Amino acid sequence: MKHFKKLCICLLILIATIGMTACGSKNKQTIQLGEVTRSVFYTPLYVAIEEGFFAEEGLDINLQTTWGGDKTMTALLSDSIDIALVGSETSIYVYHQDSKDYAVNFAQLTQTDGTFLVGKEDNPDFSWDDVKNETFLGQRKGGMPQMVGEYVLKNEDIDPHKDLDLQQNIDFANIPSAFVSGDAEYVQLFEPTASIFEKEGKGHILASFGEASGAVPYTVFMAKQSMLKDDPDNIQKFTNAIYKAQTWVDKKDAKTIAKTIEPYFKDTDLDMLASSVERYKKQDSFATDPLLEKAAWDNLQEIMDTAGELPGKAPYDKLVDSDFAEQATKK
Repeated sequence: MKHFKKLCICLLILIATIGMTACGSKNKQTIQLGEVTRSVFYTPLYVAIEEGFFAEEGLDINLQTTWGGDKTMTALLSDSIDIALVGSETSIYVYHQDSKDYAVNFAQLTQTDGTFLVGKEDNPDFSWDDVKNETFLGQRKGGMPQMVGEYVLKNEDIDPHKDLDLQQNIDFANIPSAFVSGDAEYVQLFEPTASIFEKEGKGHILASFGEASGAVPYTVFMAKQSMLKDDPDNIQKFTNAIYKAQTWVDKKDAKTIAKTIEPYFKDTDLDMLASSVERYKKQDSFATDPLLEKAAWDNLQEIMDTAGELPGKAPYDKLVDSDFAEQATKK
């Protein structure tokens, strides 16, 4: 009889535990999140996941890499993902296509361009004039890397379409391998690819487009109008978690950060990962809060206009919702 009572007590404890676990999972909201590419540039996002900041807010994040601005925006508009981490220029394109449920930027993750000019040959005395009359492997037309690249070159009195042999026929995900196997002398690359190429002797980092272009809302979190209206609580929780991660990244050293994001870059040496993080920290690429300022938004439109890609003025008050970022920073 005693054994039977003990068995009953154990079963009751087990049932209660299962019930509590089930309730805990039920209370967590799963967010389908698409990132435009996988890069050290997005370090605060990976920190928010690994350090449990999303979990603290009651969110489960299902992260998928959607490889390119067009594909990421298509996934968002078709409801394959709830939130997109992508260049803010994509929201302007959608807005001017008269979309009934267009995308709205609600939290900024990076505040500079994240690419570096990589050349086949090392050049300690590099100047921007060196790229003239050379083959330059460009990015997608109308994408942020390409537009910022053109903006920087034009500020250096270089016309990318006249003074370079500009190649733009390579898919975003294949640009690094095309640079290695092709005859292009220069390319724009994100970290950690730029540092990996340098270590392996496949290229040399010569300049930073982020340092040359100034503050711009380069990569942001956006959601459709309908989600911001129908599910503001989870958007707020998401933004809170991002702000916690941004604060954490701002305070921690590069080696500590690298250890946290290491699961996302399993093929990258930890020291090289730390070096990539430090490179971005030094040029203030990681936003320290999620607020997208109007001045940066205006700079974005100037860059797009210089590249001939601005379809029309994009009103800040319609395409940016700063309420969630403001609430997060107040907390």
